[in-house]
Amino acid sequence: MAWLVLVLSGLLETGWAIALDRSAGFTRPLPSLVFAVSLVASMAGLAYALRDIPVGTGYAVWVGIGAVGTALVGMLALGESASLPRIGCLLLVVAGVVGLKLFH
Repeated sequence: MAWLVLVLSGLLETGWAIALDRSAGFTRPLPSLVFAVSLVASMAGLAYALRDIPVGTGYAVWVGIGAVGTALVGMLALGESASLPRIGCLLLVVAGVVGLKLFH
């Protein structure tokens, strides 16, 4: 259960990162609210998962999921560069996250 919550919390990290960008410095109310709610939920999920998963592993997996998810949203929906080197680097992050799970 802890791993499922950790993955969902990592996805919420993607949500709050995108909402933070869209909030325009907290001048837009809806993205600012989405940011706050998803940030609290993401942190709460991370805290829950860390009861059963070592902090180094849990935090690295959480950040990795959030970073890859945010980069993918940027590339797929926000017009950011989707170059092969960039995609390759994201795949390395995914490999690291999978490795941390396997060798936990």
